[in-house]
Amino acid sequence: MLELKNIHFKIRKGRDEVPLLEEINLRVPTGHFMAIVGPSGCGKSTLLKLIAGINQESSGSIFWNGRNLSEEGDLEHAEIGYVPQFSIAYEALTVEENIESAIGLRAETENREAFHQLVDTVLASTGLDSLRDRSVKVLSGGQRRRLSLALELVTDPVLLLCDEVTSGLDPKSEQEIVHLMHQLSRNEHRLVVNVTHSLASLELYDSVLVLDAGRVVYHGPPRALEHYFSVEKAEDVYPQLAKRQPGEWAQSWDKHRLAYYESYPVKPVNASAVSVSAVTPGAAAQFWALFFRRWKIFFRDKGQIFLQLAILIGFPFLVIVFELDGVEQTRRLSESVPSSKEAFEAETNDMTFNLNLGGIVSGLVMFQVILLTLMGSNNSAREIAGERQIFEKEKLGGVRPAVYIGSKLAFLSLLVLMQSVWMAVFVQTVCEIPSQSFVPHLLLLLLVNGAMTAICLGISSLAKTADQASLLSIYLVGFQLPLSGAVLALPEWAGWLSRPFISAYWSWAGIMDGMDRDYFRYISEVTDTWLSPMRLSFTVLIVHVTVGLFVAYIGVKKPRWDA
Repeated sequence: MLELKNIHFKIRKGRDEVPLLEEINLRVPTGHFMAIVGPSGCGKSTLLKLIAGINQESSGSIFWNGRNLSEEGDLEHAEIGYVPQFSIAYEALTVEENIESAIGLRAETENREAFHQLVDTVLASTGLDSLRDRSVKVLSGGQRRRLSLALELVTDPVLLLCDEVTSGLDPKSEQEIVHLMHQLSRNEHRLVVNVTHSLASLELYDSVLVLDAGRVVYHGPPRALEHYFSVEKAEDVYPQLAKRQPGEWAQSWDKHRLAYYESYPVKPVNASAVSVSAVTPGAAAQFWALFFRRWKIFFRDKGQIFLQLAILIGFPFLVIVFELDGVEQTRRLSESVPSSKEAFEAETNDMTFNLNLGGIVSGLVMFQVILLTLMGSNNSAREIAGERQIFEKEKLGGVRPAVYIGSKLAFLSLLVLMQSVWMAVFVQTVCEIPSQSFVPHLLLLLLVNGAMTAICLGISSLAKTADQASLLSIYLVGFQLPLSGAVLALPEWAGWLSRPFISAYWSWAGIMDGMDRDYFRYISEVTDTWLSPMRLSFTVLIVHVTVGLFVAYIGVKKPRWDA
């Protein structure tokens, strides 16, 4: 039994509080199929989100089988299914793969046999068995709605909430989905609630809740709808509502509802199944489900694979091409280094050569660093923002934000490792950059790529859209070169203000500090920028990585249903 007692919900706009729901009172038994209808903006989806626990009521109480959810906590993740208006399936995966992913994240099974049996049961119950190997991106609208319902059935929820799942469908597909939801409600332990703007197929519902401007103006069987509103057909209810104020309709219903409940009692439902609530998988199981799903999606995206290969192969070549004239010089430098200060002052030509070489080496390293920051931006700018809505739904279903971030960290770390190692090894092989030790050089390149990847992941978690995240990340990369001070010297005060935030500077400066000492003296002569000690560079870049991941975690913990 679902019971709502005197529910109010308000939002703040500026200094004012705007009521969206007022005095919502109703009782709905299990084994029941209820529609929530009403004009656009009347509070249908808002009420559904309150029941789901996405939003918190301003006052009043929600009860489930006598349990006060407002005081004792929401239902368990496995007990509730919520089907939002947007698609909650990954288009690159097949129908079966999406269901397998949902089970891996939301329903713990005893063994692989039980796992596959649950997949088969869910596919059969939603009529998707013949489509199990079909990619989601080729499904029709009605088939996608069936899949959305199937993804929620993996835990056999006792409360199934559907928000406009028939919106935009043709009449035949709409009727098929309503029939499916009606069938799913024929379980003595389950309540199915469907928010809809359509007044078609009302005869399949056990009851209809009509809202107007956030107020209950009717809740009863569909067969009494026309009589109560004095209309010839259900489609005339909305025009009829406009003839009176919402408050008047609400007062009228308060006056007549008991008489309607007595005249049109809810018929009991013959149970056909027993609900068994699933157990949410542990953190490790969720991590591997997320991690393997991400790689599967990555390899299905041919455009992304081509882009990554182009970056992986093309960017190191860019470094070589732009510094091609200086490559041979890096190999000849040691032959031209004067042996003493006196010789240095005497050999003007050698001094000019070596100073130019210092600039070449500095430029080579900075170009490496900037391209790796661009790689980092491309790695993660859209990683969370691009799937934010699906993640919000999965979080409601029990996916832990820390596990989600951990799976992203594991996936992106492999990309960063491949990109940075190849960039460092290839450029070093061709250019022979004179570092005292190659390992610190490599680690600093890894860290700058990782730092930008982590920071852009944080941006992705906070951005409203994937395009916004991409734009902000590109701007951030664009500021790396001028604010690093490596190419154009900054005023001292500006350098100290900007430097802590510029990952490219710390990687470049740390690598410069690790150069062969004879080379370092010429590099320091051609730059006015302070060259930080290598240890400090390592420390700051690790801080950048940590801050980026922390922001990403905070960003995914914060609800963003309207992303």
